[in-house]
Amino acid sequence: MPFQKINAGKLSKTVVEQIELLILRGVLRPGERLPSERDLSDRMGVSRPSLREAVSELQESGLLETKAGSGIFVSDRLDSSFSPALTGLLSRHDEAVYDYIDFRRDLEGLAVERAARLASDTDLKVIDSIFKKMEAAPAGKGADLDADFHSAIVEASHNVMIVHVMRAMYDLLKRGVFYNRQIIVQMYNTRLDLLNQHREINDALQERNPVRARAAIEAHMDFVAQAYADLRRAERNEEIAQQRLLHEEERH
Repeated sequence: MPFQKINAGKLSKTVVEQIELLILRGVLRPGERLPSERDLSDRMGVSRPSLREAVSELQESGLLETKAGSGIFVSDRLDSSFSPALTGLLSRHDEAVYDYIDFRRDLEGLAVERAARLASDTDLKVIDSIFKKMEAAPAGKGADLDADFHSAIVEASHNVMIVHVMRAMYDLLKRGVFYNRQIIVQMYNTRLDLLNQHREINDALQERNPVRARAAIEAHMDFVAQAYADLRRAERNEEIAQQRLLHEEERH
């Protein structure tokens, strides 16, 4: 855990500032459990009363939450900025899906360009490590790794606004608000295509080529948009075919 010793002063305030920065920078993630009170106070070099005061302040601001019998967690509510009503509205209309893909195409294009220029060697190792896990993953098990890969790129852009906006976008995808990646993969046998697209993105990043990296992200998102369009067309065609079959059976 990335906690550091606290300098003299108002200790609880310094604890608050450090934890706030770790959340802001995306180091601590929504839903992540913090170390135990004893462990955390030792790591930060503060007394337990000072730590409790800081945790209480962070809970009041909505950044941390305590779960009975489980410990202290970064608030899950930080993972999505969309109300239930808006989320439901988005999920019911194809227009929102295409806008979602376009938005990701534009913002991830910017993020990957920044990552190619600004990422540390460690950032690039993280991205490469996740890609290698994608390569080794059995068929049908790559969805979470896919999201992790894109998240690692966004984090390597070192822009906190991009990090938090895109986390909200990925949260919608993980919750099935938009297209289902697994259905697209199964229907069109596109797993190898998707893997090759992620390989191109990773290779461009590892060579720190922002132009190639952005082109790779844009090509990947264009592919996803086309695959979704093909899927929806196939679903509509099947619905019409079922109606014709039912009508034909009723005629005889």
